[in-house]
Amino acid sequence: MQTIRLFTALAAFASVMFFVSEADAGLCGVPSYASCPTAACAPASCYTACRVVNETCYRSVCETVYEPEQYTVQRTVYENVFEDVQQTSYRAVTETAYRTENYTVCRPVSETAVREEAYTVQRPVWETSYRECNYTVQRPVVEEHVRECKYTVMQPVCETVQQQYQQTVMKCVTETVQQERCYTVMRPETRTQCVRRMSGEWVTQTQCVPGRVIPRVVFGPWGPSVCMTQCPPQQVARRVWCPRVIEQQVACTVMVPQVVRQQCPVQVTRYVPETVVRTVPVQVTRMVPKEMVQRIPYRTCRMETETRVQRIPYQVCRLVTEQKTRQIPYTVCRMVTETKSREVPYCVTKQIPYTSTHRVCKVVPKQVEATCTRMVAKQVVRQVPYTRSYLVPETVCGSSMCAPCGDGSGAGNCPGGNCGVTEVNRPLVPEPDSVPAK
Repeated sequence: MQTIRLFTALAAFASVMFFVSEADAGLCGVPSYASCPTAACAPASCYTACRVVNETCYRSVCETVYEPEQYTVQRTVYENVFEDVQQTSYRAVTETAYRTENYTVCRPVSETAVREEAYTVQRPVWETSYRECNYTVQRPVVEEHVRECKYTVMQPVCETVQQQYQQTVMKCVTETVQQERCYTVMRPETRTQCVRRMSGEWVTQTQCVPGRVIPRVVFGPWGPSVCMTQCPPQQVARRVWCPRVIEQQVACTVMVPQVVRQQCPVQVTRYVPETVVRTVPVQVTRMVPKEMVQRIPYRTCRMETETRVQRIPYQVCRLVTEQKTRQIPYTVCRMVTETKSREVPYCVTKQIPYTSTHRVCKVVPKQVEATCTRMVAKQVVRQVPYTRSYLVPETVCGSSMCAPCGDGSGAGNCPGGNCGVTEVNRPLVPEPDSVPAK
């Protein structure tokens, strides 16, 4: 369809260019129609022109949206279980024994003696004496006086005046409006999911257990001795659980949310401004001058001279000689011989049995529920606008019988100076279809 429209536009454009080129060639290019009035250049017959029309269309685009979905699965968790097993063993213990041994030592003994020594000291003796000192002081004398001070104060006088003022209040108006509400309804939907179920069987396994170590008395050339001997191994059979996973398709019902729209009447309250005129008594205060007298007391201070006598003490030091005796201790050391005994340690080794407990690990399977999340694809259709351009054919007729347009200024019978003739010198270019990118 677009190819046919393009060919039609090109044919119209070629015909117009053919007429123009033929008129120019007939006069050898000397005269030209570029300077003539529009009424003189109007065609004498009808012709077909194409007009470009733009139209906005919509098309449906399908998109894939992924939504998360949670489901529960059973998985196997293996736990380690420990069992206590007791075992008797022997260990060599070294003990310390003691024997008594006598030895002789020399111990120093210190004795303290005292001797007398005479010495001479001089002790200071302090005596207090006084001297008289005359000095002059000035004593302040305070006198009380009063003076008068006149001043003017502004005394307030209150009057009540009635005053009007306008106030805008919001008046409450209630209206009922239909409002659309959306709520979600859960609808049941049957789906099939794969469920894994744990199964298995008991298998008997044979295990070789090493024999325990026991002491045994062996007679040799130097007498009997204890030798640790290991018993032969034993074959132990035990049953082991072998798990196996079985997949099974199970039908389940899930609740799918669905949005439902409903028109509900809702009362809406709005406020309308309203002007109210009120008369309010207002209290006005004006100031009235008033003269007042204040008595201000004040003090004056004068200084009087006075002579005083002060006794100043001072210290006199003299040294007095005295004889004293002191005791001086000194230490005398002598050696004393003593006999002492000590404990000498030596080692004794012996075998002591003990019981030890060791833990044996065993794996036990366990079923645990786990919640997983998967993305579910969903197709969503939306409308996408795009612009489509196409050519519309029109028939244009020029009349040679119309009145002249005057001097070409458009002041005659044809407003605009073209006498109803469509411009044909401009080529028509078709616009391609423009589709917005997704």
